[in-house]
Amino acid sequence: MKRNLVLSTFALLLALLAVAGPANAQATRTWVSGVGDDANPCSRTAPCKTFAGAISKTATGGEINVLDPGGFGGVTITKAITISSEGFEAGVLVSGTNAIIVNVPNATDEVVLRGLDIEGLGTGLNGVTILTGGTVTVEKCTINAFTTNGINFTTSVAGSQLHVSNTVIRKSGNFGTNTGQAINVAPTAAATVTLDNVRMDNNIGGAKFGGSVFASVSNSSANNHRFAGFAVVSGADMTLQGDVVTHDNTISGSTGGVVCNGATLRIGNTSFSNNAVAPVGTTACTCKTYGNNNADVSPIGAGCTLMAPQ
Repeated sequence: MKRNLVLSTFALLLALLAVAGPANAQATRTWVSGVGDDANPCSRTAPCKTFAGAISKTATGGEINVLDPGGFGGVTITKAITISSEGFEAGVLVSGTNAIIVNVPNATDEVVLRGLDIEGLGTGLNGVTILTGGTVTVEKCTINAFTTNGINFTTSVAGSQLHVSNTVIRKSGNFGTNTGQAINVAPTAAATVTLDNVRMDNNIGGAKFGGSVFASVSNSSANNHRFAGFAVVSGADMTLQGDVVTHDNTISGSTGGVVCNGATLRIGNTSFSNNAVAPVGTTACTCKTYGNNNADVSPIGAGCTLMAPQ
């Protein structure tokens, strides 16, 4: 009798574990829908409602996919993950706070944000803010109307990376205090940043790079900013290749479309027009130009050395 009771109890425990195991398991691929529910398992047939609801049910290195149009809310990311929308409106709308926070511990933790419409309503803080570490890719996104920065990259782990491509950033920064950037890069440890086919329009400043960062900007544009379209300061190293810088520094009036201060700057095949004072303003800067740069004011920058075409 006692033996039968022990066997029955053991069988009951196994049954309970069999039920609890799948419920707590994290899937490699999860789904969100505009009509989903965060109480769901985030499967294809039972999607979640928000990115925050789906992320806890997605395994490290996994992917959250958007099943249909919707607003999926802000999210804090603490592990390697991809959030992807291809062909559907994937809204991340916030007011008075950050939209997406990436706070992963290691430089090798890969985070991909793809196809998102990130809206700050003129009160949100940062569209995407990246802390601690990570290799973060932002592609095919629109970031609009944040009061601090569109993207804020302030990592502290050496080897961290930011890659932005095919993305539009508009109306970011505080228009009352004239602070903030479309993209602010200020790591406290060595980092790498690439921008390719990024359009920055009507922000307080375009892209600003400072600290121990190597940056490459290609096929991108900075237009109609109150301050510089691109700024490289405090020891940073930046290359502009095939970019457009126009109608920048509309209120400062003394620096230029591109600003280099205590840093290294290389410029090639880039077009400058209607910027304040000079295309490039330099202070204690190593500035070199090459290729077919076009500018409506000559010289392109008083402190820039002409290199042979490359």
